[in-house]
Amino acid sequence: MKIIQSSITSGLLALTLSFGAQVSAQVNTLAAETHSDHNHSTPEGMQKHQELLQKDAQATQATNDAMADGEVRKVDQSTGKVTIKHGPLPNLGMGAMTMVFRVADPAMLDKLKAGDKIRFQADTIKGALTLTKIE
Repeated sequence: MKIIQSSITSGLLALTLSFGAQVSAQVNTLAAETHSDHNHSTPEGMQKHQELLQKDAQATQATNDAMADGEVRKVDQSTGKVTIKHGPLPNLGMGAMTMVFRVADPAMLDKLKAGDKIRFQADTIKGALTLTKIE
């Protein structure tokens, strides 16, 4: 156990040196949230660890399920909007259609042009359908 803790401590020190205190704080928070409530040296602790890993995998899958396939039809830099012909958006309860979206960050539009095939995530933000992620 001390070897593992030493490796984690060394890794955190390296992260702090490489990326600064903010990343280190985030890693410490994550480690505390995912490992402070169980002990890997007991069967019960390992069971808890497996449950946490499964929960994380489910959260990752939910994020992937929220991604939709689409084709960019029009990019309008002046209004900060993009028109996309897309497949179903299960997280919004919408079927396939062509529609206009705002973008969470105007810089997202710089990477798009008509005809691009994309995977994206959209959500309703302040009452407007908004792209939050583009791949």
